[in-house]
Amino acid sequence: MKLVVVSAGLSVPSSTRLLADRLAAAVDRLAPVDVQVVELRYLAVEIAHHLTNGFPGRALAAAQDAVAGADGLAVVTPVFSASYSGLFKSFFDVLDKDALAGKPVLIGATGGTARHSLVLDHALRPLFAYLRAVVVPTGVYAASEDWGAQGLADRVERAAGELATLMTGRPAAGPAEPEEADDALTVVPFEQRLAELGA
Repeated sequence: MKLVVVSAGLSVPSSTRLLADRLAAAVDRLAPVDVQVVELRYLAVEIAHHLTNGFPGRALAAAQDAVAGADGLAVVTPVFSASYSGLFKSFFDVLDKDALAGKPVLIGATGGTARHSLVLDHALRPLFAYLRAVVVPTGVYAASEDWGAQGLADRVERAAGELATLMTGRPAAGPAEPEEADDALTVVPFEQRLAELGA
């Protein structure tokens, strides 16, 4: 299986890339995958050219093919102005409109304060729902104070487990099936019920 990690971090070293690497490692522990990382900072010029002339450069085309051919994605963006970065959004703007249809996606973001954690549900989740991806229930946000804290590690493991489950096609553990339907729950046809009521 192939996991493609899309990191929109701009600095070196990058907390965004660090979170992306942790997510990929956690998925790999649960369901061994071939990991390919797409660093958007190296594709910024080609993305801009593609937006203006409609043609991807060689490196961008390879990244587009990698995403389209992946069994699952882990995508991580820094928070800029309370949303995903422009570079992050621009990359997904230049993908084929069907590239993510039905594809499992784990969303993540990094920021300087916990107050931006809602970016996962207010920006990232709607974006990938629009692209018809299957977004795992647990998103992972890492503020500056989260690094080294137990809560972050727990969220990483939970989200990675959800992505691994979708990628391998294993059913998630759910409630046990009832042994037999209760007699009180027997379905009575509508016409029979009307007859019983004398209608």
